[in-house]
Amino acid sequence: MFARRSKLPRSSMADPYQASPQRHGDRFQNPAQRPVQSLGKTLGIIWNALFHKPAQTRPTGSLPVQAITRAQLDAAPDRSLFRLGHSTMLIKLRGAYWLTDPVFAERASPFRWMGPKRFHQPPMALHELPPIRGVILSHDHYDHLDRDTIAYLADTTDLFLTPLGVGDRLIEWGVAAAKVHQLDWWDSIEIDGLRMTATPAQHFSGRTPFDGNRTLWASWVIADAELRVFFSGDTGYFDGFKTIGERLGPFDITLMETGAYDAQWPYVHMQPEQTVQAHIDLEGRWLMPIHNGTFDLAMHAWQEPFERVLALAAERSIPLATPRMGERLDLAAPRAGERWWQNAEAVTHTEWGSAPLLK
Repeated sequence: MFARRSKLPRSSMADPYQASPQRHGDRFQNPAQRPVQSLGKTLGIIWNALFHKPAQTRPTGSLPVQAITRAQLDAAPDRSLFRLGHSTMLIKLRGAYWLTDPVFAERASPFRWMGPKRFHQPPMALHELPPIRGVILSHDHYDHLDRDTIAYLADTTDLFLTPLGVGDRLIEWGVAAAKVHQLDWWDSIEIDGLRMTATPAQHFSGRTPFDGNRTLWASWVIADAELRVFFSGDTGYFDGFKTIGERLGPFDITLMETGAYDAQWPYVHMQPEQTVQAHIDLEGRWLMPIHNGTFDLAMHAWQEPFERVLALAAERSIPLATPRMGERLDLAAPRAGERWWQNAEAVTHTEWGSAPLLK
């Protein structure tokens, strides 16, 4: 699989991704078309997010973040995972380090002065990271793709694995084209004995009001010999999970979106009940809820995703891993972890500058 070096496709240009089954005209789309949302409903969501934010969407106190040192990383065995926040994971495989959806910015926003602000600092600073073998990106939304983080990693990271079109953004931002590998759904690439496969997701893309769905979105399967890890990225619930499980499962652990959901946008984010069902569809063993605990991106209480998925997993006898930010998780032998989110109180959040982006 080689990097595609064209610029981000425009309707006035020949489309280098037109052969993709996910490409329709000059945009990518899901197999099941996303329902059309009226302008009135969109404006209503924005109004509620700005002026009717419910209570308890942010913690009042400091979250129990476990700092990570380079010495700890070097001493950690292979198949170690460290959650750095939201959907950012640092994974050690075969002596090398991989990052998923790295966001070290203070805000998940195109602006430094407004937008969803972090609940906590990353367990280690960007400049403290070890050399990164590869970055794995699920899509181009601001809470998953941070331009400043990419700019810092551009020279020190060997590889960037992206869905179609997302890599073009990285190249435009200064990442060497030879480092960028863009994959369509079901494409795989083998690196250092690992096999990475871009798999379907039900979501959307875009970083401005004018570039919607010009890049693809994906989930990922990471295979290290017999070890199978699923990374959901962002997604609504769809029948593709069962197909992924049948083709590439079963999975030792699934890193599953559990947060930023709402009844007003059911197509692009999963309710906790759907997260658990998707894990079952994938033939997963351990479930680790991600996409929570870092940014205020929805209308639910910040701890709610943890509490709901904890109860649902218990009902279905699904082992749930909930490491603190910065705590090491052994992918080969996960453990449940503490209910760390219960140690932080919540508060009504009224700061206009932290209103959520519509993800």
